[in-house]
Amino acid sequence: MRDVVAMTSSETIPLPPPRHAGSISLEQALARRRSVRSFSKRPIPIEAIGQLLWAGQGVTADGGRRTAPSAGALFGLETYVACAEYLAHYRVRPHELSVLRREDVRGALARAAWGQSFVSRAPLVVALTGVLKRIAGKYGEERGARYLAMEAGHAAQNILLQAEALGFVGVPVGAFDDAAMDEVLGRGPEERTLYLLPIGFAA
Repeated sequence: MRDVVAMTSSETIPLPPPRHAGSISLEQALARRRSVRSFSKRPIPIEAIGQLLWAGQGVTADGGRRTAPSAGALFGLETYVACAEYLAHYRVRPHELSVLRREDVRGALARAAWGQSFVSRAPLVVALTGVLKRIAGKYGEERGARYLAMEAGHAAQNILLQAEALGFVGVPVGAFDDAAMDEVLGRGPEERTLYLLPIGFAA
């Protein structure tokens, strides 16, 4: 549930149900995964977008447990995607996208990422943000911030391994101007950007 910044868009994009079996093993995905910054212009289909998002934060049990571990099952992460057509927020339940803006913000994301131009050339950019107050209420701010960073790392690796299994390449990006990135994504003061994951087909 969103408890920091109200979502104003009523436009949603349903995502296909995630697949629970793939064409390569986990061991193969681990061995093949590399950070790649060169992408083709070929867009990523919606089925793959849904699979990538499910890998990062998808629900895997009736009780709401997810693909990535979270301290105290408090789930401090939020996930956003940017492509040529829109910026959207991933709603874990019911596994859909809520469109925030019908515009291409990848250039603005690249500028906020200290001019790393490959961000703007990736067909899809996944952004992970964190809401510290969800964790800090139980664990305190210092330990809560540590747990939130761990959670982002878990989710990011899941997404990158899923990308590899689907035949995509990607790279984690942590170097960016925090305030500028939060502004591009439209986040409030209690929700901060933690990670960018540009993903696409290899050039």
